[in-house]
Amino acid sequence: MINDLTKGAPLKIMLLFSVPLLVGNIFQQFYNIADIIIVGRTLGMNALAAVGAVAPLFFLIMFIIVGMTNGFSVITGQRFGAKDYEGVRRSVTMSTILSSFLTLAFTVVCAFTMPIILHLMNVPQEIYRDANYYIQIVIAGLIIANFYNLLASIIRALGDSMTPLYCLIIASILNIFLALLFILEFHLGVPGSAYALVLSQAFSLILCVWYVKKHFPILHLKKQDWIFDWKQDYKFALEHLKVGLPMAAQFAILGASILIIQSVCNSFGPDIIAAFTAALRIEQIATLPMISFGVALASYVAQNFGAGNFSRIRFGVKKASLINLGLSIVMALIMHFWGGEFVRIFVGYKNEDIVEIAHSYLFISSLFYFFLAQIFIYRNALQGLGRAVIPMLASIGELLMRAFAAVYLAAKIGYFGVFYAGPIAWVAASLVLAIGYYSTIKQFILKTQKKLRARKCKQI
Repeated sequence: MINDLTKGAPLKIMLLFSVPLLVGNIFQQFYNIADIIIVGRTLGMNALAAVGAVAPLFFLIMFIIVGMTNGFSVITGQRFGAKDYEGVRRSVTMSTILSSFLTLAFTVVCAFTMPIILHLMNVPQEIYRDANYYIQIVIAGLIIANFYNLLASIIRALGDSMTPLYCLIIASILNIFLALLFILEFHLGVPGSAYALVLSQAFSLILCVWYVKKHFPILHLKKQDWIFDWKQDYKFALEHLKVGLPMAAQFAILGASILIIQSVCNSFGPDIIAAFTAALRIEQIATLPMISFGVALASYVAQNFGAGNFSRIRFGVKKASLINLGLSIVMALIMHFWGGEFVRIFVGYKNEDIVEIAHSYLFISSLFYFFLAQIFIYRNALQGLGRAVIPMLASIGELLMRAFAAVYLAAKIGYFGVFYAGPIAWVAASLVLAIGYYSTIKQFILKTQKKLRARKCKQI
């Protein structure tokens, strides 16, 4: 259902909007984690290490797709907030054209350069074959991932966070069924897990398209919506690219930083890779409430930006920041006391060395969840305002800090040095984003006040 986020109590609106996002993100992680659990429990630690070795590469690729589609949908949300419904439809068609072209080009580049990338990542020879198969299958399904994420982003930009949730729940269940079928019955091994992932995404896309046709008249595109005079409409394309490409670059930089850490981690062997893989999956679940609230904030800010209501934006950001502070404390406590038990879900009770290593990572990183939570708040607020450059600069800083910490500290204190790379980067990025947000919102408020004073002077 379409929701106008420019009206009503901001905190209540964001909470109601974020709950379906949280549940949806849990299910999305659930079918990613289901692959890891199924692979680790049925095919062994080497198979788990093979999937884990390329997991950051998988996230890098998906981050780029998600960043680009979320960026394009910011324009859609702004048009909706301004009550420009023709602009909404034209934004949808422009986003579809641009994202399709960019995704196909990205797919070709990834497919041809993957052997070189895996070599640079120090993927051990004993797991190289499975790792290569897994990531190549994921790359082949990128166009499906693009269309699903674009459609889900557009739906959320219109204030509906429930429809993507329904699709994800069904897709998650299907992914588990297909992974078990392909691995246990068809004996496809690690590639079977990748096939299950791509097919479940395709089914999720089909469900979204069907639901939109039935319940979203505003997204029923007309023939004229696809007709562009590129001499005149290139500015509209640039408007999308100015938000979408920096956001894709920002997510790519974040993914690259994780990739560097994984490359360093890979040099320590399969046991450390398996421990790091399990710990990262658990951390992704622990931070989902913070991520979901940040995504809800992006849609809220985008619509209110379109309506020109900057005081409402500032109030919403303050409330979101306080909630994420509480969430970061709760999740840190959970990871500290029960992190080891969560790790055993992935690796079983016969690999206590791996459990101890993974729990050490969770203990270290959870102490810095507050800074990570603020990154989600300020980054999404800036993106909703259509300001993607500052988050990209923060991501570059995060990349540099991660790379320095991972390489330097790993050389000094071993794999424990890798565990400190993320927290150090979170502190640096959160400070950059906080400064960027407060200076940006102050500028918008001052501009609004000047316009109001100018109107009063004209009336006098």
